[in-house]
Amino acid sequence: MAHGNAATELRVVELASIESGETALVVGPGPGVGLEATAGRAGRAIGVDPSAEMLALSRRRCGDEVELRHGTAASTGQPDESVDVVLSVNNVQLWEDRAAGFAELFRVLRPGGRLLLSSHEKWLPVSRHELADEVAAAGFTDLQTWTWEPPGFGASLAAQLRAIKPLD
Repeated sequence: MAHGNAATELRVVELASIESGETALVVGPGPGVGLEATAGRAGRAIGVDPSAEMLALSRRRCGDEVELRHGTAASTGQPDESVDVVLSVNNVQLWEDRAAGFAELFRVLRPGGRLLLSSHEKWLPVSRHELADEVAAAGFTDLQTWTWEPPGFGASLAAQLRAIKPLD
C-alpha cells in the first residue's frame, strides 16, 4: 500500500493546498504516506482508520506529529465543524455506508472546508459522476471530478473528486 498508493496520496495532499494553520483529517490513512505529507503542511493532522494494524503503521511512519484514532468515514470522533480539509485515498469503496460517511465528513468540516477524494476507478462501486451525486446529496457544492493516471508501470487510473462545504 505504501508504495502503490504513494503517488496518489502525495498528489491529493498537493491538490488540497493545505495551509500551516489548518486542521486536516485523513480518512483511512493506511500506512501513513499521505498522513505524513499532510502533517508536514497542516497545523494539525488527524488520521482515522478502522484497522489497528494500519494505525500502528501510521504511528511508526508519522510518530507523534499526528493524532490517530480508531474510526471510519461515518464515525470520525471529530466535533462539529472542527476540520478545514478531509482527504481520502483508495478507501471509499470500503465504506459500509457511503451516505453516512459523506454526511459525517460534511458535519466535521468547517464552512468553506474542502473534501478531496481519490480511488482506483476500477474499484469504485459507482461511476465517479454517481459518486459526485452522493457527495452533493450530503450538502457539498462546487463539485469537480476528473481522472488521473498515476505514474509507474501498471498504475491504475484514479477517479478524483473535490467538493466544498458551503459557507453558512
